[in-house]
Amino acid sequence: METITIVLAVLTPLCTIASFFLARNAEAKKHGREDGELKSDIGYIKRRVDDIILEQRETNKTLDAYGERITRVEESAKQAHKRIDGIENKISRKNTAKE
Repeated sequence: METITIVLAVLTPLCTIASFFLARNAEAKKHGREDGELKSDIGYIKRRVDDIILEQRETNKTLDAYGERITRVEESAKQAHKRIDGIENKISRKNTAKE
């Protein structure tokens, strides 16, 4: 009976130590997996932000091009109005001269 007690007295701490190390390793793997997922998610977010920045730059370039085109159209419209005013003035002078 004494032998069983001695064996149990030796095995119990060994089993406790073994289970402690196994649980610690499992916990470390779990934390490692979570850290890996988090880093992966952060990497994905970084790539998407970079894509959004590139898209925004392209949109800004397009808006700048539209702004230049609108300015040219406004200038052209202004010149057309001046020509139309000139033609109207000539017509009104001809009409007043005929009367």
